[in-house]
Amino acid sequence: MSRPQLPALSDPPAMSAETRAWLARPGLDRLWVLLRHRLERNGLQAAGSVRLTELTPTEREALSLLLGRQVTRPEATVRLAELDTRLRCTAVGRGLVDTVDQLGPALTDRRAARDTARARRADLWASASTALAGSPLAGQDWAAAWLDDLRRAGTPGRLTPEAATDLVRQAVQLLGILFPGGPDGPSDSKLRGRGELASRVTGTAHGLDDDTVLARLVQRGIARAHGVALSDGAAGRRALWRLASVSPDEVSSTVLTYGLRPTGPGWREAALRERADHNAETHLTLRDLRSLDLALPPGTRVHVCENPRVVEAAAEAACTAPLVCTSGSAATVVLELLDALAAASCELRYHGDFDWPGLALANRVLQRCAATPWRMTAEDYEQLAAHARAQGAPPLPLSGTPVAAGWDAALAPAMTALGTALHEESALPFLLADLA
Repeated sequence: MSRPQLPALSDPPAMSAETRAWLARPGLDRLWVLLRHRLERNGLQAAGSVRLTELTPTEREALSLLLGRQVTRPEATVRLAELDTRLRCTAVGRGLVDTVDQLGPALTDRRAARDTARARRADLWASASTALAGSPLAGQDWAAAWLDDLRRAGTPGRLTPEAATDLVRQAVQLLGILFPGGPDGPSDSKLRGRGELASRVTGTAHGLDDDTVLARLVQRGIARAHGVALSDGAAGRRALWRLASVSPDEVSSTVLTYGLRPTGPGWREAALRERADHNAETHLTLRDLRSLDLALPPGTRVHVCENPRVVEAAAEAACTAPLVCTSGSAATVVLELLDALAAASCELRYHGDFDWPGLALANRVLQRCAATPWRMTAEDYEQLAAHARAQGAPPLPLSGTPVAAGWDAALAPAMTALGTALHEESALPFLLADLA
């Protein structure tokens, strides 16, 4: 069979469009992919070979033209050094590595990249060890164990080694401030605000926020220093900060309450009872919850709502039943209060919006706190929808991804069938009747 040959070498400049098109023919696609993988593994050296199997007639013809030898079998072995020489001696005029790189995308020397990454990681941990040795933590066994924990876990937060180096140094500096003489040694301050501590080391008050890698590194160190388990929960993280005499922000987030009458003898409990006597709502902070004795008579029924308007209406109507509001999302302070009430053997009953986010929140609260639904069944939904229509309220379309109600399998289908969302405010007459 006669076949055309590659043009003779004539010292060409950059790869021409004609040559590129000739090399990039469909019959050579598989070969270039295999060659790319082999070269990147080889450290960009034209050594070894690749093997193609189940060759089509088109591929055999293209290979024959490229290699300068007849390929007649359904499989072929291509030696990289042989192809490198062949390419240099033709109009392609460049070696295999340059050819594959020109055809794109650009080649990556994976071996060199691995070596570089390994060297950079070694520099990271060498720098961290130097920082530790030069800090007040030097000689503290727990600190060395903490650094070993980080090394085994890999680059913190999967950051670049440069960014990780800065983070670990900051973590060493922070832990050195917290434990200059060890976890049981003297401290240079009785209590620090977390924001102030973060500003001192990172330059920003948010440098130790819960969602930062630095906060996780420091919390891991605090846990190591005191020999306690590392907790992922918000309450556990706050407990770790307090172990190191760091005060987390416990006053900016609040939970809206109404009618709580704890039986404790302290002034805080008395203040809650007095506000309940005057039908006044109360916003409690995490700091309040830490100081309050929330003991209520066992079996006390506490209603839980999603929207603050329910609390407002209950206060206006002088309702007497205790009420807690999640304010839409059930933040940590809300869940801590509900946990405390559940631990005090209160009976929690929950009501929220009849839409998909409302059902998701209801699932979360009911499951966590062993609460029971409050007017949240399919029958309640249909009754409320009929009431809204009778009042002439325009329907609110139900949108989003459906969520199954863990307490009533019929609720989500009923909502889907009707296609109407019902917010908690539309149920106020029914809820206030229960709270009265």
